[in-house]
Amino acid sequence: MRRRYLLRFDIWLCMLLAYGLSLGTSKLTTMLLPPAYESYVEEHTVADGEIGGKAGADIPRIQSVEELLKEERFTIVSPGIEYRNRGAGYHNGVYTYAVTLPSGEVIAAVINMENVQQEGDYYTSDHTLPVGQVVYDDLSKDEYFMKQIQYGGELSRTDFYVDMRGNGGTVSQEDYTGHYAGIVQVATIFISFPLFHSFGAHLGIFPFFITPKRKEGEPKSEWD
Repeated sequence: MRRRYLLRFDIWLCMLLAYGLSLGTSKLTTMLLPPAYESYVEEHTVADGEIGGKAGADIPRIQSVEELLKEERFTIVSPGIEYRNRGAGYHNGVYTYAVTLPSGEVIAAVINMENVQQEGDYYTSDHTLPVGQVVYDDLSKDEYFMKQIQYGGELSRTDFYVDMRGNGGTVSQEDYTGHYAGIVQVATIFISFPLFHSFGAHLGIFPFFITPKRKEGEPKSEWD
């Protein structure tokens, strides 16, 4: 026998009111956030030569893991967009790419895409990645990440990754405002729904979720 589970009218109405209010608070949030986004972009803009910044001519172009481990700061020159096509995955909440060195060795790297430099065609010209540094970390412990990043082939080393992001890397204004607007919208619904229902219950329009104790001599409501 098929069962139907229906919510009471008072619950539907309060949910509808809460959702309507959440649309307003979400819209207000997107209107107030542009100045905060400007500060966010300024905070996450990396100077040239810094980790995650553009690599000048003075930054070593490394060829192999052996060279990479000897340099405090370096960059990698990648043919075309090979560095974006081999494999990638989230490690510690940051999108991390499998990057092939000129030697053919493959390492993991987080990259500030805003500071990748290219000369010529996007797909075929050499891309100079941002300034990077070695960060020692046992990547093999993150099994799900390893499956993702090694989809196109195994990493040559799993005891470190290269940080080419630093404090850089910004999301678009649409994504930035959308993230916070979504949080505000959900919070508004969770907060306003019980308030709307409680208000209606005290007016006698809705039944209480938890019936309060009546004082002696107080008449019963129609919902008792």
